[in-house]
Amino acid sequence: MVKFISKEEVLPLRSLVLRNGKSFEHCLFDGDDAYDTFHLGFELDGEILSIATFMRNDFFEGEGEGYQLRGMATHPDYGGKGYGAALIRFAIEYLKEYQTSYLWCNARSTAAAFYKKIGFTTESPEFDIPGIGFHYEMKLNLNQK
Repeated sequence: MVKFISKEEVLPLRSLVLRNGKSFEHCLFDGDDAYDTFHLGFELDGEILSIATFMRNDFFEGEGEGYQLRGMATHPDYGGKGYGAALIRFAIEYLKEYQTSYLWCNARSTAAAFYKKIGFTTESPEFDIPGIGFHYEMKLNLNQK
């Protein structure tokens, strides 16, 4: 089940999956506490197995209101079950309610195919985030024109 969760609830999976087990203070993002940031979790049998954070960030100039997907992670034992896709589908519907123009992310190169299946397009050449790995800027238009 997809549900809204707190910043504190995303930190264990951020640490495990995205930051190689670093302490939680190394897993915090600027903007985690912003009023227009929200965190989603996929919960099964009382355990959060997949997480994602969505932050207001108008990255693409002149294209309207944007939200950035950050910190997407699924527990390694539960990958490929659709939990991450369920989080994104939930967020898409939620953001459309607020007339958000697009959702974007810095997608790890290894996850680019996952985002493409959902409808994201690649908007940049591959680039390296030191200490984290190779990424692409990807975008999903949400306009219902």
